[in-house]
Amino acid sequence: MSPNHPPNPQSKPPLQSIISCHDFEHAASISLAPKTWSFYSCAATDLVTHKLNSSIYNQILFRPRTMTDVSTADTSTSILSRRSTLPLFCAPAALSAMVHPDGERALARACQKSGIPQCVSTSASFRVEDIFASISQPPVLDTPPPAPMTFFFQLYVDKNRAKSEELLRTAERLGAKAVFVTVDGPVQGKREADERVKADRELVSPMSGTRAKNDEKKGNSISRAMGSYIDPTLSWKDVEWLRRSTKLPIILKGIMTAQDAVLAMEHGIDGIVLSNHGGRNLDTTPPPMLVLLEIQKNSPEVLDKVEVFVDGGIKRGTDIFKALCLGAKAVGIGRGFLWALNYGEEGVEKFIDILRDELETTMKLCGITDLSQVHPGLVNTLAIDHLVPSGEGHPYAKWRPKARI
Repeated sequence: MSPNHPPNPQSKPPLQSIISCHDFEHAASISLAPKTWSFYSCAATDLVTHKLNSSIYNQILFRPRTMTDVSTADTSTSILSRRSTLPLFCAPAALSAMVHPDGERALARACQKSGIPQCVSTSASFRVEDIFASISQPPVLDTPPPAPMTFFFQLYVDKNRAKSEELLRTAERLGAKAVFVTVDGPVQGKREADERVKADRELVSPMSGTRAKNDEKKGNSISRAMGSYIDPTLSWKDVEWLRRSTKLPIILKGIMTAQDAVLAMEHGIDGIVLSNHGGRNLDTTPPPMLVLLEIQKNSPEVLDKVEVFVDGGIKRGTDIFKALCLGAKAVGIGRGFLWALNYGEEGVEKFIDILRDELETTMKLCGITDLSQVHPGLVNTLAIDHLVPSGEGHPYAKWRPKARI
């Protein structure tokens, strides 16, 4: 269903009938409230990047190896030195209580049970203290204690830097293992499906302190209202400020060129997320997989010095595997977790299990038994190689505008 045509809510199919991530998305499209569906499914202007994020995976083909003992396969890995049962983390997304009343708390519990990290958004529906408390309950009698939870904190830098510094101190105190600083959204993109449907003005983000509103001139975008506090002056010189403000590893979320990946490496950044914000900010930006290939082509040293993650358009275990083969350490998924959250904690657990099963099946059919064996030779990227730029400038256009007098 097109993001531009939010539905009238209907009953969702039973959870036991769900067998793929696409099923979760379809269920969300027919059962979520119109504003909730339009807010999460929308993307910038003509949705070119949003669609390309997913479709690019279909143009990358496998080159499977056979006659290998694949009776077992291990999907576990490490993400920022923390063990994870999958090369997957729950990417940050705003206001998930719009989907389910437990919001990020249900996501946290499901991620903990499944053994994968969760990245909590600055624009979450609950304070980070409340989300952390939901996974810190005493164990039930006669049941084993839950596994330690790995959680990361996503930061939109506030115009009032003191607020951001306080959030970083809180996240660090609660045990966050890294801070993901979003760098691709100094302003919010034009998301027309979100603008067409009126917002609930009671909607509040407790950590950022922003409230939804409706604008008669520019539409009813939750994103535009909720992002009004974000500091558009954030620049590379602020890496020093971030280092002073937290001892946590720093990951930059929203890298879209090999040049910025190199700058991140040169500034001592611990990790980068190749992401275009799910196609929600600037339409016709490249899908993350093309940026990953651009890094491989022009600056492969980045992959040895910085943990590189891919976030955008991932809907299958095959997609995860392709990203790993081309150098990603792990992947983040945002919308998919939200569609699964439509079924509560149990739905999120099933979503993770589906991806686990698909990834394991892909590994075995490609002839590998653990993720240390992935390499670019297992994929054929010839269909998209012509889209990968070489160097920083345009390959032949040398024109430059004259300086203004």
